[in-house]
Amino acid sequence: METLILQLIRPAALCAIEIGAEVMLKATRVDGVYMDDPLKNASAKLYKKLTYMDVLNKQLGVMDLTAISLSMENKLPIIVFNINKRENIKKAILGKPVGTYIGE
Repeated sequence: METLILQLIRPAALCAIEIGAEVMLKATRVDGVYMDDPLKNASAKLYKKLTYMDVLNKQLGVMDLTAISLSMENKLPIIVFNINKRENIKKAILGKPVGTYIGE
C-alpha cells in the first residue's frame, strides 16, 4: 500500500522520465498554454510553442516548477492540449499539431 501511495504522489515528469517516455502529455480544459486565463479573459493569447525557460521566466503556471525543471534537464517535451476536444489525444500521440508544445 505504501508503494502505491508513493507512486500516486510522484510528479508526472519524474514518472515520464523513469519510464523513458519521449513526450509528456498534459490534458487540460483549454486549448493549451495562454498568456492569461482564457476562461476569464477572452482575448488571452494562445502560445503554440514555448521553451522551458519561457514557461519559467513568464511564470505561466502550466504545472509546478519542479516538473518543468525536470523536463528541461531531461529534454522531455511537454504537449498541453484540450482533453474535451474530439481527436486531440490521437493527434498528440501521432505527433500532429495540437495545443502548445513546450521544449527546446
